[in-house]
Amino acid sequence: MAVFDTPEEAFGALRPVCVQLTKTQTVENVAHLQTRLQAVSDTALQELQQYILFPLRFTLKTPGPKRERLIQSVVECLTFVLSSTCVKEQELLQELFSELSACLYSPNSQKPAAVSEELKLAVIQGLSTLMHSAYGDIILTFYEPSILPRLGFAVSLLLGLAEQEKSKQIKIAALKCLQVLLFQCDCQDHPRSLDELEQQQLGDLFASFLPGVSTTLTRVITGDFKQGHSIVVSSLKIFYKTVSFIMADEQLKRISKVQEKPAVEHRVAELMVHREADWVKNTGDKLTILIKKIIECVSVHPHWKVRLELVGLVEDLLLRCSQSLVESAGPLLKALVGLVNDESPEVQAQCSKVLRHFADQQVVVGNKAFADILSESLHSLATSLPRLMNSEDDQGKFSTLSLLLGYLKLLGPKVNFVLNSVAHLHRLSKALIQVLELDVADIKIVEERRWNSDGLNASPKTSAAQPWNQMQRRYFRFFTDERIFLLLRQVCQLLGYYGNLYLLVDHFMELYHESVVYRKQAAMILNELVAGAAGLEMEDLHEKHIKTSPEELRDIVTSILEEYTSQENWYLVTCMEAEEVEEELMMKESGLQAITSGAHTHQVTSFLAFSKPSPTICSMNSNIWQICIQLEGIGQFAYALGEDFRLLLMSALYPVLEKAGDQTLLISQVATSTMVDICHACGYGSLQHLINQNSDYLVNGISLNLRHLALHPHTPKVLEVMLRNSDASLLPLVADVVQDVLATLDQFYDKRAASFVSVLHALLAALAQWFPDTGDLGQLQEQNVGEDGSHLHQRPVTLENSTTAEDIEQFLLNYLKEKDVADGNVSDFDNEEEEQSVPPEVDESDTHPDVEPPLPVQIQIATDVMERCIHLLSDKNLQIRLKVLDVLDLCVVVLQSHKNQLLPLAHRAWPSLVHRLTRDAPLAVLRAFKVLRTLGGRCGDFLRSRFCKDVLPKLAGSLVTQAPISARAGPVYSHTLAFKLQLAVLQGLGPLCERLDLGEGDLNKVADACLIYLSAKQPVKLQEAARSVFLHLMKVDPDSTWLLLSELYCPVQFTPPHPSLRPVRLRKASEQQNPYLANVLLLLRELQ
Repeated sequence: MAVFDTPEEAFGALRPVCVQLTKTQTVENVAHLQTRLQAVSDTALQELQQYILFPLRFTLKTPGPKRERLIQSVVECLTFVLSSTCVKEQELLQELFSELSACLYSPNSQKPAAVSEELKLAVIQGLSTLMHSAYGDIILTFYEPSILPRLGFAVSLLLGLAEQEKSKQIKIAALKCLQVLLFQCDCQDHPRSLDELEQQQLGDLFASFLPGVSTTLTRVITGDFKQGHSIVVSSLKIFYKTVSFIMADEQLKRISKVQEKPAVEHRVAELMVHREADWVKNTGDKLTILIKKIIECVSVHPHWKVRLELVGLVEDLLLRCSQSLVESAGPLLKALVGLVNDESPEVQAQCSKVLRHFADQQVVVGNKAFADILSESLHSLATSLPRLMNSEDDQGKFSTLSLLLGYLKLLGPKVNFVLNSVAHLHRLSKALIQVLELDVADIKIVEERRWNSDGLNASPKTSAAQPWNQMQRRYFRFFTDERIFLLLRQVCQLLGYYGNLYLLVDHFMELYHESVVYRKQAAMILNELVAGAAGLEMEDLHEKHIKTSPEELRDIVTSILEEYTSQENWYLVTCMEAEEVEEELMMKESGLQAITSGAHTHQVTSFLAFSKPSPTICSMNSNIWQICIQLEGIGQFAYALGEDFRLLLMSALYPVLEKAGDQTLLISQVATSTMVDICHACGYGSLQHLINQNSDYLVNGISLNLRHLALHPHTPKVLEVMLRNSDASLLPLVADVVQDVLATLDQFYDKRAASFVSVLHALLAALAQWFPDTGDLGQLQEQNVGEDGSHLHQRPVTLENSTTAEDIEQFLLNYLKEKDVADGNVSDFDNEEEEQSVPPEVDESDTHPDVEPPLPVQIQIATDVMERCIHLLSDKNLQIRLKVLDVLDLCVVVLQSHKNQLLPLAHRAWPSLVHRLTRDAPLAVLRAFKVLRTLGGRCGDFLRSRFCKDVLPKLAGSLVTQAPISARAGPVYSHTLAFKLQLAVLQGLGPLCERLDLGEGDLNKVADACLIYLSAKQPVKLQEAARSVFLHLMKVDPDSTWLLLSELYCPVQFTPPHPSLRPVRLRKASEQQNPYLANVLLLLRELQ
């Protein structure tokens, strides 16, 4: 709180200090005065203002050199007084302004005096405070023609500091002070708004400074980016506010042609500017040069706030100076349009706001309407677009396309004036087609195949909020920047939104038909045109625009869809595989025939395909991309139409399902994604729901096409995809179709077996999933590889230490009895007891005891499929044999609960299966062994003698033969087929022995063959697999297994339980020399 509230008290306290400062000008005396001033109230200071200012002004005006520190302290004290008081006299204001400006005066140079940065900062702040302290209208009296030299000196001083100083703080302070001097300060202390006369007087005065202010600020703005964005932002603001004030159309139209003579001396009058027409034109031309430089630099400035200020510059100059700066209108509009698609959301939002404001105000630049200028600019850009797209780098393309996008946004529906010009539409489309050309040289696209069916399952839940906006990554010939593709998509969407959709679709359809080279690009553009016409995520700057009606959009989509899914555009050569050619023939004639991925589209094209030369990698890549783009288009069409797309599902869903089953990975992925898009757009909760709801006509289409398989070779793939993405409710619908498939397979087994076997695999996998056998879940779990033996603890082997003679006697008697039974030495009395059995009860209510109930549908289907598999097991094509073995495995799983059907079929399949196990390629042996394991788990007793007679000797012999090879092999051996075969056999033998309940002799064969794999010299995985075999043998015959292992290595010495018995002698090799030591110890520990 102030100590001196009244002027009298304050005067008494301040008088000695002021007198002392007047006598002796030192820093200490100035500091003493400032300390006393802080104890004085603002009211008292206002009364004593001139008295206090006198010693400070006297110090500044004293002739002779003065210390910089003294001047700085005086200026700071002066600033303190001015910040607490108001200047109410014009003369005092002008004198203080001159005295403060003189502190930085250098008589020998036009630049500011070479003084300390602290003094410069103090003077700048002093000038700013002085202008803010002017009371009421006194500030307006300051700006009279007579002040022009002094004001010009201060302005040039501040411009010099802003341009040349290294200190960022001084630069910003100088620019802020310049804003105050030029009446641009937007603080609350600034005086009221000016009337027309006052604006004109200030405009005349400031016009003298316009050349210096504009050129200097242009140099600052276009300087190094490292100077900081705040300096550039402040400079931009001063530039456009000064220009728009001096060159304002409202002011200039009131300027008289004859200049009035000002009441000032001749020297000052020469500095005055008369803003007549010639001056305006000359100045406008020069400002246009500067504005172009500023736009060129600022539009690519890295900081978004600088680009945001550029939007303000364009808005201010176009709204206030549209007539005086008519030559600058083009560059200004171009700058604004280029920022419409800025990466900063703030800049984008402000741009949209300004553009909407322009549209509402109907801005006229020169004699032309705003829309006319944009239309001319778009005409000009469309003319040069092909050349620019061909010659510019990625950054240049991005800028050009941003400009095109901005013009389209601004013109809105008026873009049709450009599109209706055939020449301009042709050049625009040519540029888009040219820049969207894909790079199709990547061989990986053709190489990547869908070997399994996992990719056919998808869930719409995994999609993003805007699935239609996501697409497969693609590579273009003429650019690599992903942002350019996004811009191109937005351009096409805007054309579809505002343009004449019928005209555009017809034009690009003509290009689609014109050449294969244009087809992919035209399809991409058509897809985006439809998405844009639907208005998906579009920002409309034109509220009166009428969107395309749903009926018109549906008609257009229907025509494009028909074109996409036509025979010549949907079934293209995407690989060189021919499923109908036998494996040996393919090896001889590979590359001689060009066959499509699903084989032939129709008979005519299939015959033509054989006469054409082999397709190149590039042509197949091109075809793959075309199919993918058309599939993506169907997804976008679905989003464009929404629920209305359900009306087109009858024609669209079937082709998409065909491609979802395609062997080319990229096509299959995109088709599956399209199915998910259709689910989202049409309101289906899942792919299963989509297929089930439309299964009736899908099944009907499959049934019809199977009758003409040569014309529709992709038909089995549709059924395959349906089965993989549906549930048991589909089975009654497809049961008849499955019979059609089996009948067609019987007819074309030698040509199209691969396609049908894939369908049968999908069918059986679905049946196994839909109708699991709950009573056999334990067996399914036990098939898992790498069992750790923990299950042995469920049946612990207890060895009692206190064994009596009676126990040993009873054990021997039981053993002898079991031996007699095994040898067939059984008494008649025992046989009679065994033959006695209770007669089965007959259900009196069963009128037809001999009639079997009808089989469930899935059992009948599995039976029919297994019969075909038996015949196809001996097919010459290895791939088909592998698929058939997989199907056979699934058939056994489905039929496991119906032994009456399974066992006869297993009997018929056994010879072919044995052949696959013993005389086929390693891959087939692996797959056949898997089937054998499944059979063993489902029909063990039936398989026991066959396995022991036909398979076991050869498996055991193979293991013994391969053991020395694997023991000597290095780490690479684990990647060979031989290793995988050994591993599979070892992992499967244990469960087979347990489930088939093999006899002692057969168990000994297995144990002898696997024993060598317990050696530490074998690969680790084979040792683990061998241990799993012995873990299963322990379950079947723990005693003989223990004895066999103890013969290899016995860790303990056994003492006879009775003196009459001889001691048991087992091998105990030295620990260092026995390679079986570690594995035998592990197994014996499990056994105990």
